[in-house]
Amino acid sequence: MFQIKEVISPSVKEAVALIVSIVLIISVSLIRFEAVPHIPILLSIMLLFCFGLFKKVPYHKLESGLVAGAGAGMSAVFLFFFIGILISTWMMSGTIPTLIYAGFNLVTPLFFFAIVFVVCSIIGISIGSSLTTVATVGVAFIGMAAVMDISLAITAGAIVSGAFFGDKMSPLSDTTNLASSMVGVDLFEHIRNMGWTTVPAFILSLIFFAVLSPDASMGEVDDVAFFQQGLLETGAVHWYTMIPLLALIVLTIGKVPAMMTLAISSLTAVIVSFFHHSYSAAEVMAVLYSGFVSETGVTEIDALLSRGGMESMLFTIGLVLLALSMGGLLFTLGIVQCLLAKLESVLKKVSSVIAASAFTAIGINILIGEQYLSILLTGQAFYTQYEKLGLTGKNLSRVMEDAGTVVNPLVPWSVCGIFITSILGVSTLEYLPFAFFCLLSPILTVLYGYTGKTLTFRKVEPQ
Repeated sequence: MFQIKEVISPSVKEAVALIVSIVLIISVSLIRFEAVPHIPILLSIMLLFCFGLFKKVPYHKLESGLVAGAGAGMSAVFLFFFIGILISTWMMSGTIPTLIYAGFNLVTPLFFFAIVFVVCSIIGISIGSSLTTVATVGVAFIGMAAVMDISLAITAGAIVSGAFFGDKMSPLSDTTNLASSMVGVDLFEHIRNMGWTTVPAFILSLIFFAVLSPDASMGEVDDVAFFQQGLLETGAVHWYTMIPLLALIVLTIGKVPAMMTLAISSLTAVIVSFFHHSYSAAEVMAVLYSGFVSETGVTEIDALLSRGGMESMLFTIGLVLLALSMGGLLFTLGIVQCLLAKLESVLKKVSSVIAASAFTAIGINILIGEQYLSILLTGQAFYTQYEKLGLTGKNLSRVMEDAGTVVNPLVPWSVCGIFITSILGVSTLEYLPFAFFCLLSPILTVLYGYTGKTLTFRKVEPQ
């Protein structure tokens, strides 16, 4: 997409007017009418088409820009399909249930907030979904905090911090895959590079939560015991279910391409699943496409374990293709180039470009309330600027996650903010000061931009 040439040169006023209109269309639709983002993006595409036709741009050139934009996301589409398959097979094999069970073994009243943070981090990485983590084990921890008369705001902050750490660093997460594929960076290279900001943010958050943890008595831990017993009753919690995870780690260290790594780990998981359950070929095929369905009869356990499949990725794939198509039109009509040219004078330093891209991701979260768009639009807008300064794509993908993915739950009217508040019963503004990981990540990414630490530059080819 980033090679798409503009066919017209709009004025700055026209470019700003169109961007403001698109932001209004999307934000009003998401916040006021609670629409899924696909519809307002489609309306925005139609607005751009109308502008192009008004400026006498041939229809076929607009259509070509649309298709070129969508084409930039095809590698991501196939990766998302494999992610869906991996999640469903790890559920079949018991890999994810075993990881969750192990995480619950850490829970004690001592250092309660720190333990909540760590356990939610483990589960978030295991399932690759922050909101699922919040809606399941997060609810259990809030219940425990209420019984032990511990601050619900800090507990919620620990839950959100852990869940979004897991979402950010999990190879199963759609936002992690989206950020890496958006700028053409290998998934695991992207995750490794995020460690430079994520690990310090994790350690600092852990320290803060440990210091804040009260001297709590054992109280009621029935929720944790309930979850553990439910997981054991699935019959899928065994030591050997870690084999697919081990395969993933080994292949990642060996720098095997992400798609092959996911495929091999998924195949390993299918084989492991036969150690404790006999699936027919038809059942395996159904799970690969539609996802794993837990049938323990316990609502909370079934909600936690019923996930994955190619079908589960269609929502994200549809959103990615629509957003990239809109991006293709924005480039074709010269809107992005026009706005960046206006900022060219202040975007000549590495520090200013990283800060500008970080604040753009944060601004999109605040204005629109959608984390996917904060990643997509930031990547589209700043890829060329990073190239001009010799910065590799993984620098941009890291910023997109540090200032995009983890900021969304801090916005009261965002998709994540609204969901978390409704599930935990703690308002966004109450837990915001204690969501340390989410607050530290954008600060560290901007700080590294100014110091130049951990940044990677393209190697200059010898003449």
